[in-house]
Amino acid sequence: MADRPTIPPSIPLSIPMRSWLFAPGDSDKKMAKATASDADIVIFDLEDAVAPQIKPDARLMVATALNAADNRERLWVRINPFETDMPLLDLAAVMSARPGGIVLPKAEGPQDVVRLDHTLSALEAAHDIPLGSTPVMALVTETAASMFEAGNYAGAPRLVAMSWGAEDLSDSIGAQANVDTSGRFDPAYELARTLCLLGAARAGVTAIETIQTDFRDLDGLGARAGDMRRQGFGGMLAIHPAQVEPINTAFTPGDAEIAEARMVVKLFADNPELGTIGHSGKMYDRPHLSRAQQLLAGLPGNR
Repeated sequence: MADRPTIPPSIPLSIPMRSWLFAPGDSDKKMAKATASDADIVIFDLEDAVAPQIKPDARLMVATALNAADNRERLWVRINPFETDMPLLDLAAVMSARPGGIVLPKAEGPQDVVRLDHTLSALEAAHDIPLGSTPVMALVTETAASMFEAGNYAGAPRLVAMSWGAEDLSDSIGAQANVDTSGRFDPAYELARTLCLLGAARAGVTAIETIQTDFRDLDGLGARAGDMRRQGFGGMLAIHPAQVEPINTAFTPGDAEIAEARMVVKLFADNPELGTIGHSGKMYDRPHLSRAQQLLAGLPGNR
């Protein structure tokens, strides 16, 4: 990866990454509805949502939907995994329409992102797209093997986000379910979530929480999304437009949080020689400053 300096290892996005809404690539209606939603990023899905015999038609439908859209930066495409013979067909069909980014499923390590980078570079050159300008989000825990690579994505080209998956992982390990009787993820899936979060932090990219399959439980979704933000995730996948608002709300800093972050930054700006500062009964140190700076850097207008 280090011998390809002309392509940046990561691409700063000018759009937020709070909500990532899937839409099946074989449904014009659902793609249009998702595009019209308030989702930060819409993912036209060519993988799990599309039956194998329908994929050739879905590729054309996704390309058509992209070509008809005004703001393609927020319209991404999930291709099929490299374990199949379909990713090249997917990319050949959609890259001329300039998708905002590519979602790589079942990534088994950074080598898969490098492989995708090579293909994207060739197609960008063929379609007069700036080289290296198509960002990538990788799903990094969908197979048993991939779990052991989640911490190795630092420096992977184009990578801006990492997410994890429970359903495909269940299939990979032969599990009958991935939650316990109370609805909480079993230990293997909590581990997958943790590895994704830590791997994304090491790679310097955004960690994205996986889907909530019960799209009617919006209160539960909001609570879970808020908990994930507290843990360090920067956004969450969605499978229904109704899930977008609770996710966006949970991952948007409130006024009080923004005010405190600005106060912390000012405290350290006014006292650059101090490592720890007491203020209004609280102690603030350099990690508090770092978190405040990250929060403010993610606000609209600061990207």
